[in-house]
Amino acid sequence: MTAKGSFYITTPIYYPSSKLHIGHTYTTVAADVMARYKRAQGFDVMFLTGTDEHGQKIENVAKAQGKAPKEFLDKVVAEIKDLWKVMEISYDKFIRTTDDYHERRVQMMFEKLYEKGDIYKGTYEGMYCTPCESFWTESQLVDHKCPDCGRDVTKTSEEAYFFKMSKYQDRLLDLFENVEGFAEPKSRVNEMVNNFIKPGLEDLCVTRTSFDWGIPVPFDPKHVIYVWLDALSNYVTALGYPEEVDGDFAKFWPADVHLVGKEIVRFHTIIWPAMLMALDVPVPKKVFGHGWILLEGGKMSKSKGNIVDPVVLIDRYGVDALKYFLLREYSFGQDGIFTNEVLLNRLNSDLANDLGNLVSRTIAMIEKYNDGLIRKSSAVTAFDASLSELAAETIGKVEEKLDKLDFSNALDEIWKLVRRTNKYIDETAPWVLAKDEQQKDVLDTVLYNLAEAIRVVSALIQPFMVHTSRKIWDQLGLEEGGLTHWDSARTFGLLPVGLKVQKADALFPRIDIPKELEALAALGAPAEEPVVEEKKEEAPAKEIKETPKDKASADGHTTPESSEITIDEFAKVQLKVAEVVACERHPNADKLLVLQLKVGEETRQVVSGISKFFEPEALVGRKVILVANLKAVKLRGVESHGMILAAADGEALGLLTVDMPSGSTVS
Repeated sequence: MTAKGSFYITTPIYYPSSKLHIGHTYTTVAADVMARYKRAQGFDVMFLTGTDEHGQKIENVAKAQGKAPKEFLDKVVAEIKDLWKVMEISYDKFIRTTDDYHERRVQMMFEKLYEKGDIYKGTYEGMYCTPCESFWTESQLVDHKCPDCGRDVTKTSEEAYFFKMSKYQDRLLDLFENVEGFAEPKSRVNEMVNNFIKPGLEDLCVTRTSFDWGIPVPFDPKHVIYVWLDALSNYVTALGYPEEVDGDFAKFWPADVHLVGKEIVRFHTIIWPAMLMALDVPVPKKVFGHGWILLEGGKMSKSKGNIVDPVVLIDRYGVDALKYFLLREYSFGQDGIFTNEVLLNRLNSDLANDLGNLVSRTIAMIEKYNDGLIRKSSAVTAFDASLSELAAETIGKVEEKLDKLDFSNALDEIWKLVRRTNKYIDETAPWVLAKDEQQKDVLDTVLYNLAEAIRVVSALIQPFMVHTSRKIWDQLGLEEGGLTHWDSARTFGLLPVGLKVQKADALFPRIDIPKELEALAALGAPAEEPVVEEKKEEAPAKEIKETPKDKASADGHTTPESSEITIDEFAKVQLKVAEVVACERHPNADKLLVLQLKVGEETRQVVSGISKFFEPEALVGRKVILVANLKAVKLRGVESHGMILAAADGEALGLLTVDMPSGSTVS
């Protein structure tokens, strides 16, 4: 173990029903960047990813192709590993839930829980959706179909073993309320506590008898261990638990962070910790539920055939460009919309214009004015100090952001230095200095500072864009080592004189966006044949039934009959300016959005029936008008404290917004 200690990061294990898309890439790239960053800092890193390979859906898909499940899976898993190779994902271990050691260790964990009395035999009855592998109550169905995928469900009754999750309700509540940073972003905490824990946890069905493709219960082999006990356990079985607890398990557990998509936060922050509590094993330090990358028209999904193939993008723009785009364009805790135009604009503005142009101009000027040699003098300009100070401060700001998994703003801190260095060129005008022999020392200083600022940038972008860093080092005449190490970015002025620079092709050629959009459209990446969505769930918590007073209008609240009121009555209404700081779809209602509003120093949660008209991420940052003194109500199980104002015209709806500080009174 290094002096810095250990760091353990995981992705979800992906369900290999078919080809992965850019949404899976998003999670894995984020984990890869964190692993590379922590290694660069000197941590001993374990980065785990893998595949979740059991269940009725896999069995059915394999059967439809005339293959045994393992035969089908081996091909798909090989393709996933090939994708991670193309993406240059630096995982340390790849786990498959069909690995012998995993199956054996899951059986051992099942027996431990059974012997403790936390697993018992019973009978499960409910409506079952095979594609989603989810149980539902009658009241949760939508038009008698699965509320998640809209497919038919079947009434199921079968013998099953249950995990006593309800036993750990109070400990889970304490975990959410008193362990800072366990579940992030903050909006996930409110959702888990208010929607699932406080309404009451049910015991969890953990075995099935209606299919065979799973891990048999060791003492009752007609049962196979179902979904989450099998899948979630990978995070510890990969480390040796419960067979080997003195090696990797002792070194790396508890995990520093589980990275997951927001749709599986519940399983990782409620079911998984409850299992660990039952096993007397520490819970993970953090579960971070990131947002979705959406296409115009909805969530990226295998079943809808609307995936974006990352290999196509890498072939055209390079792996560094794709990684940069994914983590710079989207705030990691929020949803974001992917379009080709958004991608191309980001690559042009940040990579071609800002970074690429900076490196090209600097190398060209050193070659032209200094015969390609890096020189240094004692001369100074009025602009040197601000550049060197920003360069030396940037690493601390980047570390602060990365430690919070704030990738977009970490990159923005680096790009502040890139933009400042470009501005330094304009301020010092080396081409003017070169015309005056009396200014030669000043010119040497300017060119040195430019090269040194680029060196600092190259060290800081390594976790995100390792090829770009190496190309920059080649142009600066640097070999990988001390001057390219992460910590070297803490000091400005390390670049030795006498290095010979070498001009090369542009790091990122500028893209002709109209032509490239036409080319991408012509490529027309074909939609896959629809396949079953990869989501897997156990029986959800009980639905909180909606009462008549909770029936929502378009804005999420009841609307009284139109009638005249007096000025005194109107004066009772408190209208405040509120800024939308986060927004997500309601977990149990397609028409509702859940907004987090900043009202002065206060934060309010409001449920609004405007999902048809707005994507959640499009609302973040807007200043809306809040009816602040409405009595709080629950809408489909989620508390709403207030109402935002909107105007309707036929089928159109617009929010009333105002450019005033949050908390301002509207009168």
